[in-house]
Amino acid sequence: MKRQFTTNDVITLTGITPRQLQWWDERALVTPSRQGHRRIYNWDQLVTAAVICQLRRRGFPLQRVRKVVAFLGREFGTNLASTVRAASEYHLLADGTNLYLRTSSRQVVDLLKNSSQPMFDICLSDEVRRVRGEIARGKILSQKKRAVAEGVQPVRRARRA
Repeated sequence: MKRQFTTNDVITLTGITPRQLQWWDERALVTPSRQGHRRIYNWDQLVTAAVICQLRRRGFPLQRVRKVVAFLGREFGTNLASTVRAASEYHLLADGTNLYLRTSSRQVVDLLKNSSQPMFDICLSDEVRRVRGEIARGKILSQKKRAVAEGVQPVRRARRA
């Protein structure tokens, strides 16, 4: 999926606040490209933000999230979103000290059965599918469509001489 997403798109799809997203950019957790003052996110950055949101909702402190993102970067090489395809099953499991990446439900069950402490599980594939589904349902709109839906005429900027 080769698409660009604005800050508003990422906020709509993940439920994050604008300030949180800006803070993650300032801390180099999710670093978008720029078009002037606008932040532009690619598909991989959007998926990374969605996974981070899931981790934060489940109580992961930001320092631990940073370790998880680095771990996923090492495991997947360069691109989490392209590795986690619709037919795949990737589960990230964590106990108090270790991170595990499993590729099937059976592996998850085996790990949970042999664990001596509680574990946290997030299905990375489900998160990628959820974001794709939100986009397919048209949850995000182009800037022109958003302005029309809100009944606002888009403001045209004067060109500089």
